[in-house]
Amino acid sequence: MPQKIVVGYDGSEIGQSALDFAVDLAKARGAGLVLAHVLEWSPYSFLTKEEIEERHKRRTEELERARTAVLDPVVQSLQGQGITVSSVLRYGHIAETLCKIATDENASQIVVGRTGHSGLSARLFGSVAGSLAQASPVPVTIVP
Repeated sequence: MPQKIVVGYDGSEIGQSALDFAVDLAKARGAGLVLAHVLEWSPYSFLTKEEIEERHKRRTEELERARTAVLDPVVQSLQGQGITVSSVLRYGHIAETLCKIATDENASQIVVGRTGHSGLSARLFGSVAGSLAQASPVPVTIVP
């Protein structure tokens, strides 16, 4: 079975560096690439029925926007480069969700950028990269 590499991609400059690294790695190993974009979302809130309906509508719109603005252009740009590319778009805690994607895809590695769009909150509460390094079921490469 061919290897797969999951790359966490958020559209940032550092996310692009992680993607470039993952593409080179996939080419060198003859591996497939799973482009993963996770929208942070917390299920821990108490909402009314109307708020739940509105939140669901917003989530659906956000997912569609992320697919068309972030994932689809990258997948299209990678066509013809000699690697198999698929994409996954999910809501959830970023590190936990990337671990789940790696397990679901039977990936051999996860590649992420050192920092992304999270900025100050990552410095205060811990970064996705740090959480992945501790919890991942597969090796993690953190690209500066």
